Amino acid sequence: MGHLHRGGVLAAVLGLLLAAPASAPAVAGAGPDRYRNPISADFADTFADPVVVRGDDGFWYAYGTSDPLREGEKQAHRVPTARSSDLVDWTYVGDAFAPDQRPSWAAPGAAFWAPDVRRVDGRWVMYVTVTDTTVSGDTFDTAIGAATAPTPIGPWTFADEPVVAPRPGGGGGGGYLWTIDPSQFTDVDGRNYLYFGSYYGGISVTELTADGLRAVGTPSMVAIDNKFEGSYVLRHDGWYYLFASTANCCAGPATGYSVHVGRSRSPRGPFVDRDGLRLDVSRAGGTPVLTQNGNRWIGTGHNGFLTDLSGQDWIVYHAIDRADPYLDEPFGINERPMLMDRLDWVDSWPTVNAGAGPSEGPQPAPVTTARLDERFDSGLSGWRITAGRWEVTDGRVSGTGTLASRTVIDADVRAEADVRLTGAGSAGFALGGRDRERVTILVDAESGQLVVRAPGGPAASAPLPAAFTAGEVHNLAVEVRGDQLVAELSPARLGDQLAVVTARLGWSLDGEFTLVARDGRAEFDNVTAAELYQPVDRTVPEPTAGPLLPDYSDEFADGLDPAWQWIRPNPAATVGDGALRWPVESADLVGTGNTAGVLLRDAPTGDYVAETKVTLDLGEETVRNYQQAGMVAYVDDDRFARLTQVAIWNTRQVEYGYELPFAGRTVYGGNIVGTPATTTWLRLAHHVDPVTGEHEFRAGSSRDGEHWTWGGVWTFPADTTPRIGLVAHGGAQPPVTAEFDYVRFYR
Repeated sequence: MGHLHRGGVLAAVLGLLLAAPASAPAVAGAGPDRYRNPISADFADTFADPVVVRGDDGFWYAYGTSDPLREGEKQAHRVPTARSSDLVDWTYVGDAFAPDQRPSWAAPGAAFWAPDVRRVDGRWVMYVTVTDTTVSGDTFDTAIGAATAPTPIGPWTFADEPVVAPRPGGGGGGGYLWTIDPSQFTDVDGRNYLYFGSYYGGISVTELTADGLRAVGTPSMVAIDNKFEGSYVLRHDGWYYLFASTANCCAGPATGYSVHVGRSRSPRGPFVDRDGLRLDVSRAGGTPVLTQNGNRWIGTGHNGFLTDLSGQDWIVYHAIDRADPYLDEPFGINERPMLMDRLDWVDSWPTVNAGAGPSEGPQPAPVTTARLDERFDSGLSGWRITAGRWEVTDGRVSGTGTLASRTVIDADVRAEADVRLTGAGSAGFALGGRDRERVTILVDAESGQLVVRAPGGPAASAPLPAAFTAGEVHNLAVEVRGDQLVAELSPARLGDQLAVVTARLGWSLDGEFTLVARDGRAEFDNVTAAELYQPVDRTVPEPTAGPLLPDYSDEFADGLDPAWQWIRPNPAATVGDGALRWPVESADLVGTGNTAGVLLRDAPTGDYVAETKVTLDLGEETVRNYQQAGMVAYVDDDRFARLTQVAIWNTRQVEYGYELPFAGRTVYGGNIVGTPATTTWLRLAHHVDPVTGEHEFRAGSSRDGEHWTWGGVWTFPADTTPRIGLVAHGGAQPPVTAEFDYVRFYR
């Protein structure tokens, strides 16, 4: 999103290769070997809410929220746009909109946030948040606008009506619901959907007209308010995955933004996380995909998605350098450059870098060129016509019959091409196997099928959408691993398949790549074949509890251990029957008030895990801001990391809040971990960075004490000595008591 937030911590601010000879070796990836985050550094200091698409010209295009690009520039760009041939080196190519360009229904001072660019109805469509409209005098009566263009760099023309108009706030909230952060998705049946929304109003989905410019029907909520925004949906292995960002995007050095996910068998939900918990209920689920890990980057969120030429998926997102959190002066625009990291699928769930989180050092780069990488800029060099007639015009090849590349493919491979049928025939490509066997993958407009035919077996097929238009450009991608083949047809290569076919070949690839057009002419461009990526099948290890450290642990069996020390003692807190019972105080630690009690004890040296079990009956749905109880890593009242189950408006969350002094003020932000139950287990895993000496605390939560969800890392300077403690505060009405069963330390 742009710059506004709500609830709990969210309330802190409302505010490209010629063909090889026939004896060439197997297809292999080429191009730059390494990259380093942030990938926007060549052209921008900040580039928030990024999305990336691959254009018809084979280049990649990135779009960001309307902010100044460089420190000291002061003037916001209106959806800045950058281009890259390799996803590593980027060049700014201009703004999508001129300074005076806006839709007729937008107020003169409106900003454009969080663009999403897709291919819809044969053209490029940009969906964008318009922050201020003429509907009312409210300066944040947000709406979703759309602009169309023939190319990814425009020229862009706004539609004359909003896709989703401003929505008055309900339930006594006043103002207007946050109609922001659009994300479009096209399903296998050809229906278009738009996901949008934020903390005030939640994330909703609505169906769109065929041209993608109008919402139709009744929107439905898919992720609850006061927890999620910045949605992005893609389809993977028959599941629909809803990625959404949570916590605050823009709290400077305390920003804890992160990406969580749920999945469904329907684009309308309900979406559930790995534990089966829904994202649209008070105790909302969400499996972490990307969160800060203690390195340079914090506030890792608002993601886009792309697939490189090898088939490897990648996530693009923004983050904040905790040492340089603001674009210019402190507490001004948050500096949020664009980052990119590998997106792995482990046990059918997405995770970044196998769960390691955002990268800081050099990383293997995406595959963006290959041995077969043809845009036909040199005519038909490297190709031979084996049947029919073919010609090259404006960098595209068109014809009928078969056109064979001399590039040999004899490895696991991803092959793809942009395909446009000019008639009612079929078009696609064929891949050779041993002894002249070959498999043919065709988009058959006449039968309305995506068809895979291989010798020795029946054809496999999947229906194309009823409204499929053969004359539009579509991407046909085929992955072969061993003798397993998966073919996908999509409009934009963004997890938006229109048809998917799987087949078993019974033999391995070893032969030519051939373009095929039957019963009519077809046009091809951006033909590639690259060695197929190697999938990751396990995540990096998560923190575990080793041997118990009894000298630091307390079961609350015989009163309070003398090792405990109070900051602002609470005489109402009692110990008995193996529990510490602490009435939740009408007090807080955030800001300058510092009125809440804190119960502390010294922590072991070195690495350890601290754990507590806390019961706190906060009910559901009702607003009980901000009653909470849990653990704290504490240096002083202005530097702490607080892990609690908490009521944030109508939601119940496990929030990992963080306060630190910065530029003469205290700054507070938060990171969201797992989903609380009435009884929730909490862990802080402490690690000392061997290079910097910093104290790193990673937060974990559990609903049963056995299965853990791990969130982000907050850090403390090397010259501090954090203690571990308990807290119970945030409001005394209605009265509720937190019950702690124990505090245990493990090596």
